[in-house]
Amino acid sequence: MPNDLRVDTVTGRTAPGRSPAGRSIETGLRMCGRVFPLLVLLMLPMAGSAIPPLPVAVSNNAVAAVEEGEEFRLYSFFGLGQGKTWRDVSRRAFEYDSRRNRWQELPPPPVAGGRLASVAAAARGRIYLFGGYTVAEDGTEVSTPDVLRFDPRSRRYTAMAPMPVPVDDTVALVYADRWVILVSGWHQHDNVAAVQVYDTRRNVWSRAPDWPGTPVFGHAGALLGEDLLICDGVRLDTGEGMRRFQASDECWHGRIQEGDPTRIAWQRATSHPGLPRYRMGSFADDEGRQLVFVAGSENPYNFDGTGYDGVPSPASAQVDAFDLGTGTWRSRPLLEQPSMDHRGMPCVRGRCYLLGGMDVNREVTDAIREHVRGGVE
Repeated sequence: MPNDLRVDTVTGRTAPGRSPAGRSIETGLRMCGRVFPLLVLLMLPMAGSAIPPLPVAVSNNAVAAVEEGEEFRLYSFFGLGQGKTWRDVSRRAFEYDSRRNRWQELPPPPVAGGRLASVAAAARGRIYLFGGYTVAEDGTEVSTPDVLRFDPRSRRYTAMAPMPVPVDDTVALVYADRWVILVSGWHQHDNVAAVQVYDTRRNVWSRAPDWPGTPVFGHAGALLGEDLLICDGVRLDTGEGMRRFQASDECWHGRIQEGDPTRIAWQRATSHPGLPRYRMGSFADDEGRQLVFVAGSENPYNFDGTGYDGVPSPASAQVDAFDLGTGTWRSRPLLEQPSMDHRGMPCVRGRCYLLGGMDVNREVTDAIREHVRGGVE
């Protein structure tokens, strides 16, 4: 394989947005030659789960987990159904109860319609839902500012202070079980570099300095202690009358300063091996002090799984772990089955979960995939 791999495709579009009716775009993927550290393989990290499948197949759903004593609960909100059209954008919500070992449907979030690319975060025993976008019949997509708090005990939603900059396809990281840090994301017609910090205790927003990386959407990130890592996603390049989506291979390592999440010192980190990926799952492995990135797709795509270049996007089985101690990447074994279109990867009791998503055939799935956080059974 040559050191530099590039795939460029130009397709004509007519209307704004990221939908099939969307703008003229050129999608590019690039892998530059790099030297990577020795790969360290652990035991098989991902397999089917003892947790039963979701009640419905759903992808691009906002997911979270909450622990209560010896029990835990998993949650899925919004997302895309099996038909993969604008009609299949859902606002349904589900909860898994570990004590009963079953899923049940929750009241839907109190919004007018379904959402895609929303993100969920759990803090102080409650779940916060941020943004997402709506899809109209003509393909128009609108980023929403809504923030909802869901209380697992009362089963009630409460509208909270809206996002100052409405974003979708963002990354949400929880710091000190109190603050939620949103990094970059898509806002209406372009990516933004905004780093927005939400205080769940005071219900107020603050701004941190902008992210120094290229603004992206569909990226992934994880936080451990004071350290966070943001990787990949899709940037928007403009010029010569064209708007071009290109996969970004940038990774940035941030460190929160003196316990203040609005003060983050960033530095460029080495990109993970292989091509950049879109809509990965990610989590923090506290025992190994690693930040782990799972699955996704190497070809950025519209919500139905078809690439912006018109080519069906393949799901990935790749698992990469960034070692905070050495600043290097360590590769874990491939997944048993490729997976893509994830908005998070909640962890409880040392295990992390992919809830739904799309499979190797780009079919929306109800599967639950379980990953031992340290990679070893």
